[in-house]
Amino acid sequence: MHANRRTLRTALPVAFGAGLLMLGGCGSDSTGTATTPATTAAPVGAAALIVQDPWVKTAKKDMTATFGTLKNSGSAPLTIVSAKTSASSRTELHEVVEGDGTMTMRPKAGGFTIAAGATMELKPGGFHIMIMDMTKPVNVGDEVTVRLTLKDGTTKDFTALAKATTAGEEKYESEGMGMASATPTATS
Repeated sequence: MHANRRTLRTALPVAFGAGLLMLGGCGSDSTGTATTPATTAAPVGAAALIVQDPWVKTAKKDMTATFGTLKNSGSAPLTIVSAKTSASSRTELHEVVEGDGTMTMRPKAGGFTIAAGATMELKPGGFHIMIMDMTKPVNVGDEVTVRLTLKDGTTKDFTALAKATTAGEEKYESEGMGMASATPTATS
């Protein structure tokens, strides 16, 4: 029996101490208020903008366009108001609309707005980033850097890989936009 009493005398204080340590480890601050894990805020501005599978259509001169998918991973709408590229000093955000049986591209008034959690596809025959007055040809395999500017002033950079396609042979709506009439059609 003596051996059992010694074991019991030694085991009880050790168990009691371990229990106190476990209780002390529960989440509370010095005021006794329970603490909660820190939450991560949703990304905002350009940090919320994800550009997926960007590409640019090959072209020898004049105009081309950039395509891909834009995703808003944030909790508020994003509006892209402008773009710049390494292929030209003149870039516009465009949409394609149908009128009089023809597809016509034109600058997108107000830019591209993407709802929270939504995506916007940039594609031939739809929304796209129009590269005007190209400074040199864009050939298969070339890379074009693009900088998007959002309404809040933040920017998002990405690189688009050039590939050949015959899609997007819309008419360009140039009346009233200061466009030279020498380029009435474009390949987007």
